[in-house]
Amino acid sequence: MAEKIRDVLMKCRLFRRLTADCMDRVAAIGVTRRYEAKERLFSQGDEPPGLYVVDEGAVRVFKIAPGGKEHILHLAESGDTFAEAAVLGGFPVPAHAEATTVSRCVLLPRDALRGLLDADPELPRQLLSGMAAWVHQLVDLLEDVVLRDAAGRLARYLLDAAVDDIVVLAGMKRHLASHLNLTSETFSRTLTRLVDRGLVCREPGRRVRLLDRQGLQWVTKGV
Repeated sequence: MAEKIRDVLMKCRLFRRLTADCMDRVAAIGVTRRYEAKERLFSQGDEPPGLYVVDEGAVRVFKIAPGGKEHILHLAESGDTFAEAAVLGGFPVPAHAEATTVSRCVLLPRDALRGLLDADPELPRQLLSGMAAWVHQLVDLLEDVVLRDAAGRLARYLLDAAVDDIVVLAGMKRHLASHLNLTSETFSRTLTRLVDRGLVCREPGRRVRLLDRQGLQWVTKGV
């Protein structure tokens, strides 16, 4: 089990720069959790159970506006983390988290992880390097929202999410659209435009195949 947890952590930007010894210690405290679609992992204001790393499936991290509208802050897929800031910063989680599909995550329990950080000063130093990559990911997301149009945002997502040129769209369309700061209708129209340009094609099972990576790169630049 520890070896499987280690493999999951190795996919994650936050942990992949750890030395083998530090990685082993972190993997040893990890536990695997399975969640059904629409199962709530935690709610805004809760104490964080721990730091989560998605192995399979997807988890949406979202806030609810006073008027009841939901906005997805982060759609965490394989290799992504969430609740890390609350755990490392020692404050309640600032948003809700819910599985969008049947999902499996590695949970690093809060107290056990903090115990490791307190006991080994080398571990926090190594995590800082991983945190830099995590912050870079957030900056990329902000850049998408502020500087890119709908086609650019979707093209960037597809390029980042593709494995062997295949993207399996996670969860409901409206969740992914919200993650990209788009409406469901705009998401559908934009995907259709990419298909019509010969850059991607739809396949069964919510799969999208990338046909022209260079063309998608140009789309991210507004061309």
